[in-house]
Amino acid sequence: MSLAKAVISGTVYRAPEKRFTSNNVPISAFAMNISDTEETLVRVIAKGNLAQTVEETVQKGDRVVVEGRLQNNTIKNEDGSERRIVEIDAYALEKLAGSSNSTPSAKASPDTLVQFGQTDFSDDLIGEDEIPF
Repeated sequence: MSLAKAVISGTVYRAPEKRFTSNNVPISAFAMNISDTEETLVRVIAKGNLAQTVEETVQKGDRVVVEGRLQNNTIKNEDGSERRIVEIDAYALEKLAGSSNSTPSAKASPDTLVQFGQTDFSDDLIGEDEIPF
């Protein structure tokens, strides 16, 4: 069941596993922790060319940003009980600077936020002739 589009970032908790569907389409799945203070895991599922890229470039401990469709799934535990999990059916993935195999492309850390003070913005409205599109 599809719920919504989502963009999440976190640390790869479990390395990607690659499998194939009956139609020979590659699927790669891994778990990522989206919390810095506690363990909050989300399963990420990549298909097709993205699955191949994930398998070749993503490792446990890498920081990644994933964009995809948020969905719920039910899995059966070993004792037969069912558990609901959150998944992202990914269609885009990017490794962040500071990951194990990436080189930073900018001097700023990905966790650095730019904060603006109230004096940085004017109360004046922008005229229609100033809009670039």
